[in-house]
Amino acid sequence: MPTNKTPSLTIFSLFLGLLWFDYFPRLEAATGKLGSVPGVYVFGDSLVDAGNNNYLAFSVSKANYPHNGVDFPGKKPTGRFSNGKNAADAIAEKFGLPLPPPYLSLRGLFKEKRRKSAAVTGVNFASGGAGIFNSSDQKLGQAIPLSHQVNHWFSIHRELTNQLGPAETQIHLSKSLFTVVIGSNDLFDYFGSFRLRRRNNPQQYTQSMADKLKEQLKRIHDTGARRFLVVGVAQIGCTPGKREKNSAIHECDEEANTWCSLYNEALVKMLQQLKQELQSSMTYSYFDNFKSLHDIISNPARYGFADVTSACCGNGKLNADTPCLPITRYCSDRTKYLFWDRYGHPTEAAARTFIDLMFSDDSQYSSPLTLTQLVSS
Repeated sequence: MPTNKTPSLTIFSLFLGLLWFDYFPRLEAATGKLGSVPGVYVFGDSLVDAGNNNYLAFSVSKANYPHNGVDFPGKKPTGRFSNGKNAADAIAEKFGLPLPPPYLSLRGLFKEKRRKSAAVTGVNFASGGAGIFNSSDQKLGQAIPLSHQVNHWFSIHRELTNQLGPAETQIHLSKSLFTVVIGSNDLFDYFGSFRLRRRNNPQQYTQSMADKLKEQLKRIHDTGARRFLVVGVAQIGCTPGKREKNSAIHECDEEANTWCSLYNEALVKMLQQLKQELQSSMTYSYFDNFKSLHDIISNPARYGFADVTSACCGNGKLNADTPCLPITRYCSDRTKYLFWDRYGHPTEAAARTFIDLMFSDDSQYSSPLTLTQLVSS
């Protein structure tokens, strides 16, 4: 959905979450020692935004107010579109790293020490509402599009090079993990724009998304990045907001889901081509968020969830009539809900469930490598 109408988006494209088996009662998480990952660098949208939008003066795509953050340490709303930590946080924790701070929090006077430290262990460039394309509302300062996030990465890359030297920086980056979670907002924009639909059919538009993402991945790769986690778009037609609008019985919007499938197919082919073009200097794990969300919705009890249709925080039907705001209500047991808000952002429990799937030895959701295999390669 367009970012000028909602605080952020996409749903579950994401991967999200981490370990902590209590959240995943009937699925055995991956075991064994993970490979060494010295840094985690995150690009994407609201599924992984750690608070960059807090620093955008004119953006309404923010989550720095209650009830967001009700389960974050200190019960603090940090700008994450979640009741607690998000996927980017969970992945960093998996490797014993600090939570990657938002890039914009590292700029300015008296931030040099923190910036130098974060440059090594990981930085979060993601922005709620961001897309692969530079949409009109992103140009107006509502979000930081992917191309600008990559520009910000160049700044951190210079910081790293100054600290470690060129040779050591290359070694560091070759072992680090570059996580990309984006695409849902571009599809929401397509749904809501007669102009875009008139100019491109769904196949053309989703292919252009994959082509544009390829450009940005190459830019990151050219700086020395070698290991990529790329997350596909989930069933955004099954978010509480989409269900609430779709029918009296609140079914998923299957047309929206079909477009998500088209994009994911184009994304998988693009990644295969890119690896070929780069002569195997790039390794990656593609996570099928579409299938994983489908499986959780189809059998919620297996994953420890009781409600996979409603939002935990909101009002009205499916708690999806309004966004999660200080005046709305929120569920008492967040671990039983798949979705945090009407836009389909996952709860922390859901995020950790998805991360468990990423690290699982079961390869039905990941290709050509699981995340565990990727970081051990």
